[in-house]
Amino acid sequence: MKNLYLENSPVAYYIDDTANNDWLVFIHAAFVDHRMFEKQFDYFSGKYNLLAVDILGHGNSIRAKKGDNLEKMSDWIDRIFQKHGIPAAHFVGISLGSVFIQDFANKHENKVLSLACFGGYDVNNFDIERQKANSESQIKMMLKALFSVKWFSKANKKIAAYTSDAQTAFYNLNIQFRKSSFKYLAGLNKLVNKFPQKQRQYDLLVGCGEHDIPAEIEIVNEWAEYENCDKIIFKDAGHCANMDAPQAFNICLEKFLQKRHRNS
Repeated sequence: MKNLYLENSPVAYYIDDTANNDWLVFIHAAFVDHRMFEKQFDYFSGKYNLLAVDILGHGNSIRAKKGDNLEKMSDWIDRIFQKHGIPAAHFVGISLGSVFIQDFANKHENKVLSLACFGGYDVNNFDIERQKANSESQIKMMLKALFSVKWFSKANKKIAAYTSDAQTAFYNLNIQFRKSSFKYLAGLNKLVNKFPQKQRQYDLLVGCGEHDIPAEIEIVNEWAEYENCDKIIFKDAGHCANMDAPQAFNICLEKFLQKRHRNS
């Protein structure tokens, strides 16, 4: 994939435009970068045009200026669309990435063909009280990172992935995360419950791994029920199901994408 930078922004992005088909956009989880989707890039290259974006403070998206924040991610993605003439796309988000693809859909619904959110939650119907139950453990994890990113990465890999191969891959990406980038994550609450719920004009898939935390599985089940959307709980997978079970993930995603073509 070609490594490019968006002018007048800190954003690094990656494009494979070799397919004569729709665009497929990937947004990664926290503390890693676009490389967590390597197995997906290999599978979908030539089938779809691919775009992957490093979130602010992650990967190569580190050339931030004063005033750059996570609220601008959707606008930066839209500028990438404009630059490359992308009219609309399918979006795939893992964990934190699912927040940004939903925020983009809230602001640019006409440019969304479908959303696939894994290990995430509905940003327009976010239960603050439920999140408080996880806050204490999250704070402890953050404190580990302030002392040692290596220590943090070792603990985080067991939360993010289930299989030993995926844990190793996650760790090797997480270890490169910069302590200075934690400041950007503090702005995530500004993307939650800012837009009212409404009928979606595109297909939605939600899911996670069967070994994700119980609260996430509960969120996914409830989300699928009230949205009446597609749902998948991957076997032998944890939070980052695309890394734990890439073959099952890729097949599931491809079937979901083809659903739109069958219905159009």
